[in-house]
Amino acid sequence: MDVSAAEPSRLSLITSPEQLPPALAGSLSADERELIGKFKTGGLPFAVTPHFASLAGPEKTDPIRRQFIPDPLESRRGSFALDDPLGANRYRITPRLIHQYLDRVLLLACGACAGFCRYCFRRVNLGASAAFISAKELEPVLAYLESRRTIREILVSGGDPLTAGDNELWELFGKLRKASPGILIRLCTRIPITNPLRITPQTVSFLTLFRPIRIVTHINHPRELSPEARIVLSSAAEAGIPVHVQTVLLRGINDDEKTLAVLFRECLSLGLSPYYLFQLDLAPGTDHFRVPLREGLALYQKLKLLVSGLALPAYVVDLPGGGGKIHLHEGAIAGEEDRPGGRVYLLKGPDGKLWEYPAG
Repeated sequence: MDVSAAEPSRLSLITSPEQLPPALAGSLSADERELIGKFKTGGLPFAVTPHFASLAGPEKTDPIRRQFIPDPLESRRGSFALDDPLGANRYRITPRLIHQYLDRVLLLACGACAGFCRYCFRRVNLGASAAFISAKELEPVLAYLESRRTIREILVSGGDPLTAGDNELWELFGKLRKASPGILIRLCTRIPITNPLRITPQTVSFLTLFRPIRIVTHINHPRELSPEARIVLSSAAEAGIPVHVQTVLLRGINDDEKTLAVLFRECLSLGLSPYYLFQLDLAPGTDHFRVPLREGLALYQKLKLLVSGLALPAYVVDLPGGGGKIHLHEGAIAGEEDRPGGRVYLLKGPDGKLWEYPAG
C-alpha cells in the first residue's frame, strides 16, 4: 500500500530559547539558558515541539513547563542513579530488541523523539540509534520472532516511532506481521500529546489494517489534553484501535490525587484506558521529580476514593536493575535497610528476589 499521501511534514522542534513563545522565553533564568546551551554539547538535549510549548505557562512551577525546560538540579547524580535503570541490557537480544518477559518483546525502532522530557528514563542512551531501524538491523529481529512462537506481543518504541513517516511504519509493521502473523503490536508514542497534527486520518486508517494493534500513549497532566490531542486520540479509539494511557508520578507536576483524578476521568471520557501510573525510574539527574514511595502509596489510596475502577490505572514500578514490573501496595514492601547512599525499601520481585528502591 502506498501511504505517501499520509506522510507528515518534517518534525519541527524548538531547540533554542529564541524559538520559544515570547512569554516562555522571557521567563527563562540565566541558569536555564546556560543549561540549554550546555546540553547542545552533552547530556539530554533541550527540544520541544511548538505545540507542547504552547501549552506551558511562564511560571517556574507550571506543570507543562517543568517537563521540558532544563533544571540545574539535573546536574546532581543521585546516590541510587542508574544509567540503565530498567536493566534492559540484561535482556538485550540485538541492539534493537529486548526480551525480558516471556510473551512480549520490546523493539527500539528509533532513538528520535518529538522533544525531550527532563525525567526520561532513557536519557543516557537516547539518540544512540536516532535513525529509524534499517532493513539490516531488522533481519535478526524478524528471525528471532519467527523462531519463538511464545512471543504474543511486540512493543514498538524508541524514542518515538511516530517521528518516522507512515511509509516506514507500514513497511515495519508489515514485516513484523509476516514474521509473526498473530502478534499484537503495541505502538508506544507520546506524539498524540506533543505533536498531534502528525497523526492524520490517513495514519489512523492505515494503522487499523494492522489489527490487533494498540496505541500506548503517555499523558501526565490534564492540560496536555489539548483540543488537537483529544481529536486524534478519540479518532483512534473510534476506529477500533484501543488506546492505553501511561502516566509518570512526578513531584510538582501531578503528585496530588485531584489532578490525577481529573486526568483519568478525562481520558475515560475520550474512550482511552488509564493503564499504568509509574513510580519514577532511577535515571541520573531526575531525583527532584521523584515522589517518595510511601507518599505515592498514600496518594494512590486517596485516588481510589475519587475515581471508578475503569478510571484507575495500576500503580507500578519497574524494579531498578532489571527486576521487572510489580504492582505497588503496602504488602510489596518486604522491609527497609540502610545503605551508604541512604535508606532503601526492599521490594519483592516476581521471582521472589528482593530489589532495592530508595526510601526518600
